[in-house]
Amino acid sequence: MNKKFIVIAVSLVCQFGLIAGVNAATLAEAVDHTIKTNPDILIDANQKLSIDEAVKQAKGGYYPKIDFNLGYGREWSENISTRPKHGHDDTLTRGEAGLTLTQLLYDGSATTSEVERQEARLNSASRKVMGTSEQIGLKAIDAYLNVLRNAELLKLAQANLEVHDKTYSQIKIRSEGGIGRKADLDQAQSRLSLSQANVASAEANLREANIAYNRVVGEMPDALVKPEVATAPASVDDALTVALENNPIVQSAMADIDATHAQKRAAESLLKPRVNLELGTSFNNDLDGVDYKNNDAYAMVRLRYNLFNGGADTAKISEAAIQTQEATEVLNRTKRQVEESLRLSWNAMLTAQDRLPKLKSTAEAAERTRDGYSQQFNLGQRTLLDLLDSENELYISRSNYLNAQYIDLFSRYRLMADMGRLLDTLGVEARAESKVGMK
Repeated sequence: MNKKFIVIAVSLVCQFGLIAGVNAATLAEAVDHTIKTNPDILIDANQKLSIDEAVKQAKGGYYPKIDFNLGYGREWSENISTRPKHGHDDTLTRGEAGLTLTQLLYDGSATTSEVERQEARLNSASRKVMGTSEQIGLKAIDAYLNVLRNAELLKLAQANLEVHDKTYSQIKIRSEGGIGRKADLDQAQSRLSLSQANVASAEANLREANIAYNRVVGEMPDALVKPEVATAPASVDDALTVALENNPIVQSAMADIDATHAQKRAAESLLKPRVNLELGTSFNNDLDGVDYKNNDAYAMVRLRYNLFNGGADTAKISEAAIQTQEATEVLNRTKRQVEESLRLSWNAMLTAQDRLPKLKSTAEAAERTRDGYSQQFNLGQRTLLDLLDSENELYISRSNYLNAQYIDLFSRYRLMADMGRLLDTLGVEARAESKVGMK
């Protein structure tokens, strides 16, 4: 292989960020950056923050309400007060000022139920932020590993091209010296062109992997570092037990059920009376045609009880009960989806583990075959086609082995995400919005 090609290959490697440097980005760093900047996660985080305010609104029902009113204008009056003075009516300048304090004493637990509903929604939103963080974090890992995988595949393609370039040069020298056949030169040219096409395809795949990485992580990859293989659970049943208890999407669905229970209790409160303590005072002038002050102060306990509302209240209770059943089925569906994903991840890992030693053995055997064919070709015991086929077989077997390694690696991280432990495994701090009880 000539020096020019080597320079070009090294340049491509540097261009795509394949040489680890001082500022190399680890997998954990890439996921951490994703958690902080990915729009999908930030959308859920802001939804959680909005529910924080909804909780505060609901708790406002526990506190007294103070209202101030002020009015000023002209009033025409005709009543028992005006007739003795004017015979029929009177028009005066009316002025009003009042201050009222209302404190809830009893509302059938409507306020308490609304607070509990909003807190359950808050819990659900927090778990959703965590679930989205785990899933988007997994996408970041997939993008990260794809960049590394395609970078290594590019290296294999470049190495394959180097060998074919060297073989073509040798055959060309033989052909020009009159000791080689033109058919061999054509065959070598054909395989060289195919190797060049493979490099071009590998470069395109790497560029696409970089673009996908940028979409998820929010920046182009730079000097990525191949991570260690994550430790898998002891068994699929152990993993499933953890997943059904710890997966944040499952926990979010459970919190949604709590919210519907609280909503039903709030609906039932409509069938109960409401009792308030009211304190008030007013300072008025010239009311109802009376040219004098009209001031008062009062302290009252008021009971209000709706006796009939067209059946709307009972229908609202039934609606809430049905929503509870709906939320329960959503939870059941979520559990099935989590179980399916976990079992698929486990199966992918087992399959990769089963294939890895076989593919490694195949690659090693293909390398020995290639080396043997090369020696035999130089002795005239093998045809050029045999040599080129052995080189192609080596390239394919090495590519298959490399792909299987990355499948095994990704399946382990996918297992961690299914179990709700991806960020913990990487040592990445979760967003504050994902922590229940924190604002």
